[in-house]
Amino acid sequence: MSNPAFGLSTGRSLCYLIIAGVAWGTAGAAASLIFEASDLGPLALSFWRCAGGLVLLLAALALRPAKAAATAEPRRRRLLRIVGTGVGLTVFQTAYFAAVQVTGLAVGTVVTLGAGPVLIAVGARLTMGERLGGGGLAAVAGALTGLAVLVLGGDAGTVRPAGIALALLSAAGYAAITLLTRWLGRDGGGAEALATSAWAFAIAAVLLLPMAAGEGIVPQTAHPAQVVTLLVYVAAIPTALAYALYFAGAAVVRAATASVIMLLEPVSAAAIAVVVLREELTAATVAGTLLLLTAVAGLAVAETRGAANARREAAAHA
Repeated sequence: MSNPAFGLSTGRSLCYLIIAGVAWGTAGAAASLIFEASDLGPLALSFWRCAGGLVLLLAALALRPAKAAATAEPRRRRLLRIVGTGVGLTVFQTAYFAAVQVTGLAVGTVVTLGAGPVLIAVGARLTMGERLGGGGLAAVAGALTGLAVLVLGGDAGTVRPAGIALALLSAAGYAAITLLTRWLGRDGGGAEALATSAWAFAIAAVLLLPMAAGEGIVPQTAHPAQVVTLLVYVAAIPTALAYALYFAGAAVVRAATASVIMLLEPVSAAAIAVVVLREELTAATVAGTLLLLTAVAGLAVAETRGAANARREAAAHA
């Protein structure tokens, strides 16, 4: 249950996914501040997020210490990883922003993040034979309940069919990325996480550029220093760092486990909203957060125990 391609244990992979989920949760607050301080739209922000993340990852790849040569990944497999991840990332981000515009933040978020684990669990069962078991299914159900309470506990907004369809499309893009990463990483043949992230951002930036240009790619603002600082933060922490950790961790643990751990995103976003943006702490925020954290902890324990059992069985048959 450790991935030779990355040299990661299950425990470290879970830590990577937790950090990524928390980091993703800070992107929403940063985006809100950018929207308030400038006329930058969601598509343009998504483009700058991918382009900035690409620049930072290329710098990291150039500056990292040289490593021993690894086994070359077959061309067809590498092409599948690069194109599949890049297209999936583009669909995931763009459809989500569009869903929020059509049906509101609350409904768009709950449908996207709520449908993601379900699609991933079904896809992992059909394509890779991964089973969650009774405890895992209960944890997923608890996570979805917690997410619904957290996001819909306030103003649910207006439910529009077009927005729901866009949110489901976004969830499908997220599910495709997770399933592809896990499928290619099952045999230890996963590519290096920084390189995978860089290629994904390059493809997403190219695909987003025409839409971002139509929306207005250069922000007009009276606070340029603030906007640039926030853009650099979005590119560095919830993008370059978080996605590199996500791709590394998702190649090791079960796909459904990775998807549920990523529900830490709305938890961290809610915490930032209360602590930093001074939003009211509601009973729904507390209840939803506790349900999500309990579900994530339960899946993490189950994943770690499964890895330990697999190692014992492998040692017994050695």
